[in-house]
Amino acid sequence: MAREQLQVLSALDSAKTQLYHFTAIVIAGMGFFTDAYDLFAISLVTRLLGRIYYHKDGAPKPGTLPPGVASSVTGVALVGTLCGQLFFGWLGDKMGRKRVYGMTLALMVICSLASGLSFGNEAKGVMATLCFFRFWLGFGIGGDYPLSATIMSEYANKKTRGAFIAAVFAMQGFGILASGIVALIVSSAFDHAFNGASYASNHVGSTVPQADYVWRIILMFGAIPAALTYYWRMKMPETARYTALVAKNAKQAAQDMARVLQVEIEAEEQKVEKIVHDSRNSYGLFSKEFARRHGLHLLGTTSTWFLLDIAFYSQNLFQKDVLSGIGWIPKPATMSAIGEVFRVARAQTLIALCSTVPGYWFTVFLIDRMGRFAIQLMGFFFMTVFMFALAFPYHHWTKHENRIGFVIMYSLTFFFANFGPNATTFVVPAEIFPARLRSTCHGISAAAGKAGAIVGAYGFLYASQSTDPKNTDAGYPTGIGIKNSLIILGVINFLGLVFTFLVPEPNGKSLEELSGENEEDIEPVSNTTNRTVPV
Repeated sequence: MAREQLQVLSALDSAKTQLYHFTAIVIAGMGFFTDAYDLFAISLVTRLLGRIYYHKDGAPKPGTLPPGVASSVTGVALVGTLCGQLFFGWLGDKMGRKRVYGMTLALMVICSLASGLSFGNEAKGVMATLCFFRFWLGFGIGGDYPLSATIMSEYANKKTRGAFIAAVFAMQGFGILASGIVALIVSSAFDHAFNGASYASNHVGSTVPQADYVWRIILMFGAIPAALTYYWRMKMPETARYTALVAKNAKQAAQDMARVLQVEIEAEEQKVEKIVHDSRNSYGLFSKEFARRHGLHLLGTTSTWFLLDIAFYSQNLFQKDVLSGIGWIPKPATMSAIGEVFRVARAQTLIALCSTVPGYWFTVFLIDRMGRFAIQLMGFFFMTVFMFALAFPYHHWTKHENRIGFVIMYSLTFFFANFGPNATTFVVPAEIFPARLRSTCHGISAAAGKAGAIVGAYGFLYASQSTDPKNTDAGYPTGIGIKNSLIILGVINFLGLVFTFLVPEPNGKSLEELSGENEEDIEPVSNTTNRTVPV
């Protein structure tokens, strides 16, 4: 039996869409803009780093990062993100969303700037510095996942909550797009000013000394959007759900939301006391009661996010290799170092513009109409279909006359990832768990996703290598090839579809209804056997 909702929470659930909703979306969303920019910008400059720091005189191909270094540079931020999601997710439930929110942003700003600095100019020093600061950058980014999702879900109204949380996450698409645009502008400006030769015509002259500034500027730019939103994050009041249900301060919750909503709200201190001291609302994360109520839900949110991110991050991180394989990006020896950055950035920008960004906003506009479950199921289904359609006739797509078709199919997998599980796996964990565990459970779900991203980032760097030793990147052993890698990703997407059936549909329900926090005992708990039918 459901008890009467607190007035402050009922006011939030029924509030019309107002300016503060959009303010919260922008404040939280700019964090995700920065997150995506920083995590995906590195894939644009890895080839440039190889040319600058691992050049070998007389080699027929430009220098590339050794396998261990490439894996570390690409994946260390993901490891940091995983750790940050677990730590700041837990801290957000202990200290409050707002207090922790500023810490994560400050860490992101400092480490974005520091990523472009280095101790010395030798390869080891530069790579060690880059990896160190990108780990801590990832740590800050990790905290933004559970905190942004939880804050937005607790501020949103019941009717459009899915769209608001998805809109925060959709800023990730603009971050990916911005990383490509910034790389295009910087590389174009430097290429115009210094005009390096192709590697084939001049091994040394193809990498001009000024190229060392290009990757630094691209990475450091990520600090700007984060720094611009710091003041506004500090001005946001703590969410009413945390203040009332976790901090147990009904008066402060009513005052904060009365100011935000510009209505009179009663504090209802006695009702808050009754809710927070109810035995149904005191179980912990590792209790049998949590396992009974939310165990399958947590398994569903962690497994689907894990499987999705294996596919999503491996596609993003080795898309430049896929596009090279079909001839969309010329062979490295035919380009200068800065020219190669331009070509890779152009390809990523076109894919982001045509498929990634639209996919996110399709979710925003349709999630509260279609529901989370339907969008996630549909997304995994079409990702599976398109991945297999790319993989099995892969030789057909490598032919010059078919390469545009390949790019379209490849882009559609991104579209249905974002108009699908990439958005919904972020939204649902912020809705279905109790307020005192919401940030923690979202952090656990997100960390499972980043574990999948690490598998994708590290594993597919090796797996996607050619089966022919002559065609592998320098230092890499032979792999299973891009075709077989795409088949494996298709199977992973299908498993994501299966595990989606463990995830509940939160559409149109209040957070307390979903988590069971507004349930009321009909009779005192006793040692007698619970009956399900009258006798």
